[in-house]
Amino acid sequence: MNQRAFPVGAEIVGSGVSFRVFADSSKHVDLCLAGRDRIPMVAEGDGYFSILVPDLEAGARYRYRLDGGQLLPDPASRFQPDGPHGDSALVDASAFAWTDGAWEGCRIDGQVIYEMHVGTFTPEGTWAAAMTKLPHLAETGITLIEMMPVSCFPGAFGWGYDGVLLFAPVANYGAPDDLRRFIDAAHALGIGVIHDVVYNHLGPDGNYLAFFSKNYVTERYTNDWGAALNFDGEGALPMREYVVANARYWIEEFHFDGLRLDATQSIHDASSDHVIAEVVRVARQAARPRNIVIVGENEPQDARLVRPPSAGGYGLDALWNDDFHHSAVVAATGRNPAYYNDHAGLPQEFISAAKHGFLFQGQVYEHQAARRGQPALDLTPDKYVLFTENHDQVANSATGRRLHMLTSPGRARALSAMLLLMPGTPMLFQGQEFGSTAPFFYFADHRGELADMVASGRVLFLQQFESMTSDDMKKRLPRPDHQATFDACKLDWSEAAPDGQTLAMTRSCLALRRGDGVLNGSRRIGVDGSVLAEEAFYLRYFAEDGRDRLLFFNLGRDVRRGSIPDPLVAPPAGCVWRSIWSSENPRFGGSGEAPVESDDGWLVPGQSAVVLAAVLRDQ
Repeated sequence: MNQRAFPVGAEIVGSGVSFRVFADSSKHVDLCLAGRDRIPMVAEGDGYFSILVPDLEAGARYRYRLDGGQLLPDPASRFQPDGPHGDSALVDASAFAWTDGAWEGCRIDGQVIYEMHVGTFTPEGTWAAAMTKLPHLAETGITLIEMMPVSCFPGAFGWGYDGVLLFAPVANYGAPDDLRRFIDAAHALGIGVIHDVVYNHLGPDGNYLAFFSKNYVTERYTNDWGAALNFDGEGALPMREYVVANARYWIEEFHFDGLRLDATQSIHDASSDHVIAEVVRVARQAARPRNIVIVGENEPQDARLVRPPSAGGYGLDALWNDDFHHSAVVAATGRNPAYYNDHAGLPQEFISAAKHGFLFQGQVYEHQAARRGQPALDLTPDKYVLFTENHDQVANSATGRRLHMLTSPGRARALSAMLLLMPGTPMLFQGQEFGSTAPFFYFADHRGELADMVASGRVLFLQQFESMTSDDMKKRLPRPDHQATFDACKLDWSEAAPDGQTLAMTRSCLALRRGDGVLNGSRRIGVDGSVLAEEAFYLRYFAEDGRDRLLFFNLGRDVRRGSIPDPLVAPPAGCVWRSIWSSENPRFGGSGEAPVESDDGWLVPGQSAVVLAAVLRDQ
């Protein structure tokens, strides 16, 4: 079996097709090829069974039978044309003709991330349809797509976080080569693609791993979504091998430019080499000489994940920054229920986020009645992924409405500019760039009792928001298993008109960030800031050549000052401040630009964002 690329699954090798599966709960395993007799597999003696079969072509269907029992899909199937309950299909990964040989991959610095759910990104909900929108993303300034999970899950629609066959791209969106074609086309336009992988649990429907081994999961740890995966207990090696190989598989066979690791706080491992660190290490080795980006979601804000292995870390490139999101939502809406409780949306929170990243780095977090986070003052800004929308947060309401629909137009523009111009790695949620009005709900095409349980669980989860406790609101919650819930979430691309005000502002803001070395950090040597008013603040970006930038963000009423007694607003020697960008530009829906600084003092318009550049006095 030394010709194999991966430890499990069906692979075309020089002399045939190699099948290998781990099934330590079984004495006998048969390979059952569609239309052919069963073939007994050879026990290797360590729980693995294998067989080499000649004369098979790509597309051949098969399943496994354990000890004469029911037919089961391959846990490492490369494709499930009829979903997780059907046959596995043989895939020839080498048949695809890649054209991205010159592509060098991605690094975290300078990226603008775009979270995408393929099933709702277009009306068709396929990789082929999504590919037609790639020029739009490139023109907008998106550099890295974060694709929500596409491993095989049950039903006609779902978020993908209940995947059950981690090596098989879900057939709902097309064939494996359609995914390859999408990534190849993205690379041709200068856009990277990373895959949101779930290594903390498996879905409840279509998960057959327990038939193959009881050691794939463990009861030693708790998990909010199902049994925890076994990475450190008795018989843990096959699960570790499965997950680590899966990370390498997406990088090698699909040319993904990295991974987003879901809910890393629920990936439990007490061994000396944490499985997250192993996944990161192996994924980077698999990508060489290309560079890849690995982002983590970690609710406790554990800075160790992004520290280098040499410092005892796991080597990720960045973490999602929930603190920034929570402050932005409270500032936009004026409400801070449930997990927004510890955020007030005040200017100092945004200044601290710009300078230090996470707001909670080890102090008490009232919502959890415990300390949250770790010291992270030394981390660089690109280690923090900033967002004001993502799949979870938009969906955590009865209406699934986007943030710009929950506040005023001016405040929405100012918050958008803040997101796109702050130090950090900005991320947009699909459609946010053009002000999509499509909601985003939680949807999952489960059936029967499971569907009822999921719907009830969703209602229970949202009870933490006081406004969601009334019977009237409970009745308005869309059922996750209804087709209409899924269909409502599809983007309406007629809203993405090239002359649209929101799209124009997003593109202008990203062009400014991309083209200005001080704003994008390539020539920035420091950041400081001060509170200007109850809902207004400014940031000073210090440049290595002295041509600093001064950014004002005002989420409240007009601020007029005859003077501002703060050296942060004093221009560099021989320079004056000149406005180079404003969210009040009429092209963006604003009411017009006015000088921020004049001989009469300062005027920062209400609900606006303005960028000033230091220029020589005689220019």
